[in-house]
This record gives sequence, structure tokens and C-alpha cells, in this order.
Amino acid sequence: MNYSSDIAFTEKVKAIQTRKGSRGAYARMEENGGWDTEIIPSIAAYIAAQRSFFLSTANAEGQPYIQHRGGPPGFLKVLDEKTLAFADYKGNRQFISQGNLLENTKAFIFLIDYTNKSRVKIWGTAEVIEDDSDLLERLMPGRKEYRALPEQVIKFTVEAIDRNCPQHIPQRFEVEDVERVLSQRDARIEQLEGQVRELTEQVRTTS
Repeated sequence: MNYSSDIAFTEKVKAIQTRKGSRGAYARMEENGGWDTEIIPSIAAYIAAQRSFFLSTANAEGQPYIQHRGGPPGFLKVLDEKTLAFADYKGNRQFISQGNLLENTKAFIFLIDYTNKSRVKIWGTAEVIEDDSDLLERLMPGRKEYRALPEQVIKFTVEAIDRNCPQHIPQRFEVEDVERVLSQRDARIEQLEGQVRELTEQVRTTS
């Protein structure tokens, strides 16, 4: 690849971009350094804040599959500037992603932050590690934070990272964030009502 974005911008893709008028902008992006190929601090912070992501794999025949993974913030961990990993919890035990990775190591991670209307796309390769109990324990969130049964580790090696624009992302909020704001509002209402009662009592006693 001449540019990191060539992992997605194949010749066919570039031909379509040319035909539809966007190739010039992407060519300038490539000439200015292109997509990140390592996890820079801002991306690491973004990843650490997310509660879920989507992992895409494909089998040897190219049949795609997308799997959702969730947990408390920080469950997808940055091990170094090229490596992500997470504890793969026991679920429906279909093992489609694991089977796909045995045939085709190419993988893709899609993260979306609905609150801040942003998304990050990560291309790379992945592998399943079944025999590293120390790493699995290190990747598990605290049991008070998240009760789940760990089964194995999925380690992801980063090849390219693209940060997308916020267009068409619906804004949604986490329950905990809404509850915190409502609690602050209720406390403020209670404080103001107390002040009203005090003022009312002062007016009553002086009249």
C-alpha cells in the first residue's frame, strides 16, 4: 500500500471516488499523512470511554459477520500503540467470529459514541487466545463493575484508523448520565423550594 487508507480505498473504490467527485479531497488527505496507523493518545482516550463496539470478520469465502461487544468503559483495552484486546465473555456459543478468524485474520472494529456524535473505524487483524489466563484476568473489568464469565481473549492488531464525521448519528444518552443530571435537577428544585418556604415564612411573620 502507498497510503494507509489503501486498506479500504482499493483501485475500484478510487475509481468510484473519481467518478463521483470526492477523489481530490481524499488524495489531499493521503498526501498530508493519511490515516493513523497507531493508537495516538486521543484515540486511546476515546476507546477507553466506550461501552460497546462492533467487531467485523469474514470467513475464507468472504461471507461477512458483525458481532456486538459491550461492557463497562475501558473493557476494550489499549495494550500498546498497535494492539487492542478484550475479554471475550461467554454468550450464545455460536463461535462465528472465532471460526472466521481461523480462516481469515482480517478484522474491523467500529466504535460509535452516540452522546458526542462521533465514530472511529479501525482496520487490522485479530486472533483468539484461549490459553493465557493472566492476560484474560488483566482484561476483565472489576467484578463489581460488570458480572460476566470470561472465556477467552481477542487481540486486535491495528493497521489503519479513520475518524469519521458526525453526520446522521442520532444523539443518545446513557441511563447513568441521564439519572445524574435528573438527580442534580431534583436537588436544585428542592433547594429552591426550601428558599421559597423560608421567604414565605419571613413575609408572613413580618406582615
